[in-house]
Amino acid sequence: MKVEIAEHRTPLGDVTAAWRDERLCALTFSEYWAQSQTTLARRLGAIELAATRAGRARLWERLDAYFAGELAAIDAVAVAPHGTAFQRAVWTALRRIPVGSTCSYSDLAQAVGSPTAVRAVGAANGANPIWLLIPCHRAIGADGSLTGYAGGLQRKRWLLEHEGALKNSPQRHRGTEKSRTEQPSLF
Repeated sequence: MKVEIAEHRTPLGDVTAAWRDERLCALTFSEYWAQSQTTLARRLGAIELAATRAGRARLWERLDAYFAGELAAIDAVAVAPHGTAFQRAVWTALRRIPVGSTCSYSDLAQAVGSPTAVRAVGAANGANPIWLLIPCHRAIGADGSLTGYAGGLQRKRWLLEHEGALKNSPQRHRGTEKSRTEQPSLF
């Protein structure tokens, strides 16, 4: 299976992106690319990596716009994270957290209809293969603490400050705009 890859510089460090069938299937800090590549191969089977011809300029333009302050610029990027049904449900719920808001892991568990699965939600959050576009940095501890982030807590804090979620009193977004019984739609 052919997977195209490209690298781009951001204010938080270089990132590597991978596409399959015109959909983003991985985006990670380049320092973690080897681990992401292994996970991608496990999810997709045998993969053949190829440098993308066009460098995926549209994604880079959207990322650059996001970092320049146009925070909604990345919202419509098509993603295909290839996880379990539960992981995809959590990742869909994460994409529903508005910019400038945060959500606890407990809130996410409620949103996916599994209120006692807080640890499983945390594990799904940690397995997120598409940094920033699936905004796992918006998931915080129930007490408001910045807990767990694969890219490091300093990057998580930077992103939340950039999005305005840490100014004065953070705006909490409970339930990711859906009822507790409604199941999220998958990608």
